[in-house]
This record gives sequence, structure tokens and C-alpha cells, in this order.
Amino acid sequence: MAEPTVLVLGATGNTGSKVLRMVRAQGARALAASRRPEAATGAGETVRFDWHDPAGHAAALDGVERIYLVSPLGVAEPRPMVEPFLNTAVAQGVRRVVLLSSSAVPEAPTGLGALHTLVKETVPEWAVLRPSWFMQNFTGDHAVAHAIRGDGEIVTATGDGRVAFVDATDIAAVATRALLDDRPHNTDHVITGPEALGYAEAARIVTEVSGRPVRHVAVEAGELRARLEAMGIPAEFAAVLAGLDEDIRHGAEDRTTDTVQRVTGRAPRSFRAFAEAHRAAFAPAPAA
Repeated sequence: MAEPTVLVLGATGNTGSKVLRMVRAQGARALAASRRPEAATGAGETVRFDWHDPAGHAAALDGVERIYLVSPLGVAEPRPMVEPFLNTAVAQGVRRVVLLSSSAVPEAPTGLGALHTLVKETVPEWAVLRPSWFMQNFTGDHAVAHAIRGDGEIVTATGDGRVAFVDATDIAAVATRALLDDRPHNTDHVITGPEALGYAEAARIVTEVSGRPVRHVAVEAGELRARLEAMGIPAEFAAVLAGLDEDIRHGAEDRTTDTVQRVTGRAPRSFRAFAEAHRAAFAPAPAA
């Protein structure tokens, strides 16, 4: 049987870029969706895709059988935008969709959780990926990473709550199997790393690995919200982020699953192994 053609949305993101590479490594054709294909250097075969230009969606879906679906960035209610796209996809022969969601997002009538139901009702073959917090938050362009490189502090309202941080590479590996396996998964995959850690423990590991002091500063949700707003984050979104920390404080993310091992056949990466591999990312920010 010929390998399917996969359209990868979010192809430059933490997981999408890795899904693109892994799908191609398995011999399948993977198309990188991009608003500016001419500028997507290094992405290989690319098609023009813009959530805000539905007239171009049919062309992007030409010959596509499976989709790695990442919700439109910054859209609080994505269903009205995603639903017509999926209807077009199914009409053109797409049979399988793998949706990237979050462990913090349950199936719901609104918000990102509404896409869970939409995918399950629209396509015959599907998977909903619900990963825990990314390890890449400690090394990339996330506020946590900036704080580590800046003041050597991680400020959260999580208290002693724990999170089973997961490497985006492990998420992408699960996604690749959900996209390419002969048998559709047709399930939610809650994806975690091998252990749940408090932010104080994570800070200690970063300190040990990097050789520079990093500490966790615990604040109340109201103070975190104010700090986020002072950083320029809109008040409504700052409240959502502070609320997620409050959920962690009360144990919402204190769990591990066997999803990575069960789906990919290998153990998920530990936080310490990730930190050791990215030691240089914890170096202090250069002086202005």
C-alpha cells in the first residue's frame, strides 16, 4: 500500500516541525503548510495555507489524505474557522485527522475543547493529542525560558503542584504513529513525560545541569496575573494562564501515562536528560 500524503499544519512549531521530519523519514509524503511558502526555507515540499483565506484551502488539500491539525494561533473560539476547513478536507478525500490539543483542555462546547468533538464527528479516523506542559518552555521563547536566562527565577502560582513535563519530540513521535499506522487510533492520547515534577524540582535540575543558580518563586494567582499583564499579556489571557497554574497547584497535572511507551515502543525522555541536552540554553541573556 502506498504511503499517504500528510498535510502538516503548524509546520514550523515545536511539534509540527518534528512531525514533518518524522513522517518523511517513514517514507510518506508530508506537505508543510505555510502562509508564505516562498520563505519557508528548509521545510521541503510546502503548500500555501492561511486560516484567514479559506478560498485557498481546497488547493492546499489537493491530494491530501491525512492532516496534522494545529488550531489557529491566538483564536479563542476556533471552531467557526476550523469546521469549514475540515468539511472541505473530507469532501476532497481526507479520512484521518490528528489534532494537537492539551492535557489542560477537556472536550467542551467552546474553546479549543470544541475541536475535540468536531474532529470526532467529522472524520472517520482521528486522534486527539493531549500533551502535558512542554519541556521546550524552559529553553525556547517562552516566559519561563526568558526568566531563567534573565533573573535565574521561575515565577509561578503552582505552589507545590507537579507537572509531568514532556519533550515535544515525544509528542511528535506519538503524532507520527497516529498519522501513519494502518489502524486508526480513534482515541484521546494524554501524553506525559516519565515523572511529575514541581517547578522547584525542575529549577534544581536546571541549576545542577547548568551550574548557575535557578530558583522557583511561588506567588499567588492574583500576583501572577498582574505580573503577566505588566509583561504586555492581555488581561483576559493573563487570567487564563494564572488559572492554569492554579489548576496545577490543586493537582490537575500530577499524573504520568504510558502513552509514549505504548504507542512508539520507547520510553519518554526525562526532564534531566532534556536539560543536559540543552545546557547551553540556560546561559544568562547577553547584556543589552
